[in-house]
Amino acid sequence: MKSSANQASFGFFLCTRKTRKALFLDEMARVVPWARLVDIIAPHYPEGLIGRPPFPLEVMMHTHFLQQWFNLSDPAMEEAFFDIPLYREFVNLGDNVRLPDESTILRFRHLLEKHSLADKMLAEVNALLIERGLMLKGGSAVDATLIAAPSSTKNKDKARDPEMHSSQKGRQWHFGMKAHIGVDAHSGLVHTVRCTSGNAHDITQAHRLLHGQEKTVWADAGYQGVEKRPGADPHVTWHVAMRPGKRKVLKQAGPLGEVLDKAEKLKAGIRAKVEHPFRVIKRQFGYIKTRYRRLKKNAAQIATLFALSNLWMARRDWMAVRA
Repeated sequence: MKSSANQASFGFFLCTRKTRKALFLDEMARVVPWARLVDIIAPHYPEGLIGRPPFPLEVMMHTHFLQQWFNLSDPAMEEAFFDIPLYREFVNLGDNVRLPDESTILRFRHLLEKHSLADKMLAEVNALLIERGLMLKGGSAVDATLIAAPSSTKNKDKARDPEMHSSQKGRQWHFGMKAHIGVDAHSGLVHTVRCTSGNAHDITQAHRLLHGQEKTVWADAGYQGVEKRPGADPHVTWHVAMRPGKRKVLKQAGPLGEVLDKAEKLKAGIRAKVEHPFRVIKRQFGYIKTRYRRLKKNAAQIATLFALSNLWMARRDWMAVRA
């Protein structure tokens, strides 16, 4: 015990084992295209000619991404800098320097929202993935997920968020918004994101989720009839899952039914890739509930989350290409 205390007092520790959090940040530090993302934000970032100089843009970008990866609010991010040396190390700030407070973190997020920079960052990440051959502009798969929003009225306006609405899934009602995505059918990486209130039907956003170069699209049974909707591209072939009630009777329909059932399994295997990005942002990054009021603010966060999820999902192939 005395030896450990002496080690701590001199500022070093003999244990070299890295935690999972440290390994995660090491990997993300290597795959995030920092320089290209800085170029997107730099024209809008204040130069600080008057008053206290702003933090370097790279520091604020690292801070913003830390918030997304570990689902931290602005005040929680400020406190985490004091509590967790690993975070200070990640953003390149020492122990005896000024740290970003919650107001500084808030202003940076507002800057991104004001200039719609989250969408531009997602597009830049995807452009780089395409350059490296990790995202192929072939077929797409589309889907949507519900994101819960606070239903409490104990707030400044004494009301729920007017842009969030309830949606029924099965026999349960969910209050919040929907994140609609289009993903590359080969890699499962997200190329398009749209956000709506919770009561918008998935099919209403289907054609907005295509990048325009695909010839085939896979979707679940909720998209039945999508090819007949206004604005449908006649050159795109839709592979939409059969409704569960119809599929149940396939095995009773003889050899033809078995063939159709196998075809449904093949479609499901391709379509399942659209679920992977949802798993990453909800389970890996812990994003299960909206943090802000109004769709625009939450849509900006979701676009950032999917840009980071693309990098997380492609990280091993990315690092192999770079090596």
